[in-house]
Amino acid sequence: MIVRSSGADGNIWVTSRKAFGKRAARRDLSRRDHVLDPAREPPLGAHLVTPRRGYMHHGIYVGRGRVVQYGGLSHGLRRGPVEEVALLQFARGRPIWLRLEEPRQFVRDEVVHRARARLGEDRYNVLTNNCEHFCEWCVRGEPRSHQVDGLFAMCCRARRGLVAVLVRSLFPWRNSARVGAD
Repeated sequence: MIVRSSGADGNIWVTSRKAFGKRAARRDLSRRDHVLDPAREPPLGAHLVTPRRGYMHHGIYVGRGRVVQYGGLSHGLRRGPVEEVALLQFARGRPIWLRLEEPRQFVRDEVVHRARARLGEDRYNVLTNNCEHFCEWCVRGEPRSHQVDGLFAMCCRARRGLVAVLVRSLFPWRNSARVGAD
């Protein structure tokens, strides 16, 4: 079951018991993402997104039912190369969204050419060279992962919160001096 609803931050929340587990919700889809109609072929060079356990997987549609993806961790703990796979293999029985990216740096044929030019590359790194980095590079010319950016931002907020708690615990007189000054 997939449930889509807009959050206050403008992102679309996706909850899927099948794809993510019982209580998980994902914020990795945005308003620019639209569910792919299974009866229609995606546009050539389309940036495709499909849920996996704990993350969203990305690929580039190259025509004739084929997708170029960074295999990454799709082969288990063994990392995989950039490969061309069937659309059904890419989806693994899960829904697929089209990421409608504007502005696009390259025309659709060039996106396909860029994706295929990296076939066989085997330098996957979950933080610096993952499937989303690959697709963003193909479409925009800039390797970027919004999922990794969000993870780093969350870690920074957690670290700031932890430091604040430690400071209050280790230096309680600073808090009482501040309260008395108000």
